[in-house]
Order: sequence, then C-alpha cells, then structure tokens
Amino acid sequence: MYLQHFGLRHAPLGKELTEPWDDGALAQLTQRFNWLLQSPGLGLLTGEPGVGKTAALRSITSALNPHRYLVLYQAETDFGRTDIYRGLARALGLEPSYRRAQLWRDIKQRVHELVDTRQVTPLWVIDEAQNLPNEFFRDFPAFLNFAFDSRDLISVWLVGHPALAQTLDRAPYAALASRIQVRVALKPVVERERFQLLIAHALKSAGCQHTLLADSGLELLRQASKGLPRQAGRILCTAMRLAVPKGLNHLPDEIVQQAIAELQ
Repeated sequence: MYLQHFGLRHAPLGKELTEPWDDGALAQLTQRFNWLLQSPGLGLLTGEPGVGKTAALRSITSALNPHRYLVLYQAETDFGRTDIYRGLARALGLEPSYRRAQLWRDIKQRVHELVDTRQVTPLWVIDEAQNLPNEFFRDFPAFLNFAFDSRDLISVWLVGHPALAQTLDRAPYAALASRIQVRVALKPVVERERFQLLIAHALKSAGCQHTLLADSGLELLRQASKGLPRQAGRILCTAMRLAVPKGLNHLPDEIVQQAIAELQ
C-alpha cells in the first residue's frame, strides 16, 4: 500500500534495486572482481551486516557472460565441511558422494571438464563465510590445488563479516591466507554528504518524484542506520507505512523517529 501511496516502483534500498549507488567503492570492487576472473584465485570480501556485500556481487555477476562463467552461489555455511562441498557438487550438477575424498575427486573432475572442454570458468561465491567450520579453512588450500598446484581453475569469493578477515589471519589458516589474491572491505556510508547522495539515489531509482525527507530527517536516518543501507531501507519503509494512515506525502521528523523506535 505504501508503494502506491508514494508512487514507488519498489522499496528504496530494497532487493529489487537494479541500479546500485556507487561513488567509487563498487567500481573498485568490480575492478578487483575482474582481476580475479582473468587470473582465477581466491578473493575476500568483508563488511558489516547490511552494508551491501551480497547486493554488490549480485549486481556484478549479473553482467557476466553465462557462456564463459558459471556462477555458483552458496549461503548455507553453518554446516560441516563435507556438507559445504556437497552443496557445491549439487550446484555443478553432480550427485554428491558421501565420502569426502570421492566428493573432491568428482568436483575437481567437473571443474577440469568445464575449463578444458567447455572453456567455462567456475565462480564460487560463498556468502556468510564467517560461519564456515574451522576444518573447512584448514583443508580448503588442498582443495584449490589442481594439477600439482600448477593451475588455477576456479575463482572463489569468501564473503562475510569483518571477523572473517581476523579469523583467516590467524596462524592455523596461514596456508589459506597466502592464497588470497584480492581483499576488499566495504564500509558503511557514514559521511553526511555521501549518505544524502545514497538516499537521493535510492528514492529516485524507486520512482520517487518529490522530496520525502527534510535535512533533519536525513540526519536522523543516517545516525540511526549507522550508514548501513539495509537498515536505512528498513527505517524508510517503516516510516512510509506509518505515514500512509495519516495521509502524508512526505516523512516528517516525528514519523522518522517513530519508525526508528519501532525497529529498536
């Protein structure tokens, strides 16, 4: 109802957003992402929950040529290491073996077939990677070893919270850390001017034709969301829902404050 009331096509900063805002951070990630496609290897993308990590990668991968790249996305990570590889096997169209050794052999054979026969590079995005079991981090370097470690055949992105980077820098995972070719950390949009540009872009992309928030309301939104796009979007949508019964076509500061209180 609030979308129709405010003349919006979709929720601002929602999952339907097709034109992500970028003032340089997304371009930098895209550049490093392309590096890893040209020279397959391991990338690490970290950031606070709600900063837009998954949305950024979804936007980037949507532009890839499906005849050259096979995107494999996995977010179910709070399981045993064998379950993780079984999920990869299914995504590759394989019937997963219950024995990890055979499971690895089957997956690696399929990767070889994709690269050498079909000229397709697999791209494995492991989201919520901070939940991966420690055993996975220890043996993953061995999994990435192809042809006597003479070839890099698959690009992998580990995506997770900042604590993931801290975990991988610990001594037991030095072998895996040494394989990370690209590290990118997305930061919240905490600067006032940048945040205003983010919200203006989000509202315009959603179809908003007029000003919804006063500068003071934007500041309330910035402080409450801590610069995290997901949280800012939740507050905006809640405020618009609260404004509809009152017949308002804008969001006064008191409505924004009420939305913030409801979400705390």
